[in-house]
Amino acid sequence: MPHSHSHTHDHHSHGHSHHSVPHGPEAYNLSFAIAVILNLVYTLAQVFYALYANSMGLLADAGHNFGDVLGLIFAWGASWLLTLPARKRYSYGYKRTTILAAIANAIILVSASVAIAYASIDKLFHLKPVNTDVVIIIALIGIFVNGGTSLLFMKGADSDLNIKGAFYHLLADALVSFGVVVAAIIIHFTGYLWIDPITGLLIVAVILWGTWGLLRDSIGLILDAVPHYIDHTGINEYFAHLPGVTAVHDLHIWGLSTREVALTVHLVMPEKPLSDQDYQQINSTLLNQFKIHHATIQVESGSIEHPCEVVKKC
Repeated sequence: MPHSHSHTHDHHSHGHSHHSVPHGPEAYNLSFAIAVILNLVYTLAQVFYALYANSMGLLADAGHNFGDVLGLIFAWGASWLLTLPARKRYSYGYKRTTILAAIANAIILVSASVAIAYASIDKLFHLKPVNTDVVIIIALIGIFVNGGTSLLFMKGADSDLNIKGAFYHLLADALVSFGVVVAAIIIHFTGYLWIDPITGLLIVAVILWGTWGLLRDSIGLILDAVPHYIDHTGINEYFAHLPGVTAVHDLHIWGLSTREVALTVHLVMPEKPLSDQDYQQINSTLLNQFKIHHATIQVESGSIEHPCEVVKKC
């Protein structure tokens, strides 16, 4: 493609990145530290007491919690990697690791679910008495631990898939712990031992239901799909209606991380190219209205003797 008929402008302003994410990764270091330590200690106690009380529901909840502790560690690591500067070889920094963390988190939770489901089905056929008092006390503590730590991530759940994952996992854990308490109370008063393994299976269903969205979104990001919250059609129309633009093509939008989105586009402008002020205005609109953090815009005059080859392919 001849350079004489193209103008490329790349916008990677650090100032913009900080404005778009007021609660940067640094703000979550303490949140992650508190959540990881509290949940890890609680999960270990839960496993011990689940085995002691012979409770499948409590053990399933422990498995769920353990998956979330690992998920929190992954998300924490990924959030820290987001703060590292770009290097020569990794020109975008390590932003993609946040997507890998989200996928790893989802896979671990699915694996834990399979193991818990197997153990629950096995127990359904070999019923044993459950120490309901222990189960009720431990699960009640879980409601406070999980519910409390989920609030640490409530602010950032909208802007980052990993923070959102952490928030929903902890919230789901609190609800699951509540379910375990209810189940244990019913077993205590009725003596229906089959309620325990059924609770285990219901928890597995909750885990799988919650994990599916995370897995779908993170796989979409790794395949460079347009993030689900980005208005692709709106962006295309915005470019098409810019003064002087006769055609828009080769518009690509993809997630750089679970937090940042990049865009490249070719604009055909026969009359005059964009000025620096135009670029500034476009970048500002893309960031504030469409949540695009990094835009690369190429302007062509659309001359017949030097057509853009990409048009034919896109």
